[in-house]
Amino acid sequence: MVVADLHAHTTVSDGTFTLDTLISTARTAGLDAVAVTDHDRIHPELDAPVVDRDGLTVVRGIELRVDTGSEGERVDLLGYGVGDDPDLRAECDRLQADRRERGRRIVERVEERIGVDLGVEPRAGLGRPHIARAIDESESDYDYEGAFRDLIGNDGPCYVPRAVTPVERGVDLLRDACAVVGLAHPFRYDDPAAAFDHCVEHDLDAVERFYPYADAVDDDPEAVEALAREHDLLLTGGTDAHGEELAVDGLDAAHWTAVRERLPEARG
Repeated sequence: MVVADLHAHTTVSDGTFTLDTLISTARTAGLDAVAVTDHDRIHPELDAPVVDRDGLTVVRGIELRVDTGSEGERVDLLGYGVGDDPDLRAECDRLQADRRERGRRIVERVEERIGVDLGVEPRAGLGRPHIARAIDESESDYDYEGAFRDLIGNDGPCYVPRAVTPVERGVDLLRDACAVVGLAHPFRYDDPAAAFDHCVEHDLDAVERFYPYADAVDDDPEAVEALAREHDLLLTGGTDAHGEELAVDGLDAAHWTAVRERLPEARG
């Protein structure tokens, strides 16, 4: 039984949950805890690393993409129990400025290519899912999946890369700011073995084991669990929610207890 969903996104990045709807959905799903892990951004409405919202534990987290320097391979790190660290906040500000500029350039390329006005304004937190939704809702012939496949995917004609944090810098920032730092969805990367190596090399605290699309990416749970045993890593997990559903996957009581012991006390 899932009692903690430790991977969820809100409108602060590329999700559709507000903080309030995330919390109400977590309660409806019967969760004890939920983590807010927006991309390259700390949710501004959470004022402590861990807060108690009428019995629901809400963990202030972050999902930070980092560049490993290995043939352009980029991986995502999850930080839990984010404190008020000025260096991490400054890096998030830099990344959001880059997101705004990148988003503007992608929108311009799409509008020029398909001849529609998407009505998307550059802003902090803007990501390709926002642009894909706008394409889907426009008068173009592209739906959400087609927008990624044919226009804004990594090999698409309207794609614009973004500057991300080098892995050493990212790990240092998260270590200074967070109670727990882990590797997200290891089998989503082109080279899972290399992602594992980075997890070990940088002495992370955790690795994500439970997520709903694992089968679609040929996940190997035994490999994840063997890595965790060998290097004394916590197992984390969650829905990786970008829509408005929680508890599709996540931690049972035993795994949540192990993570909770590493987090600060909740502030009411």
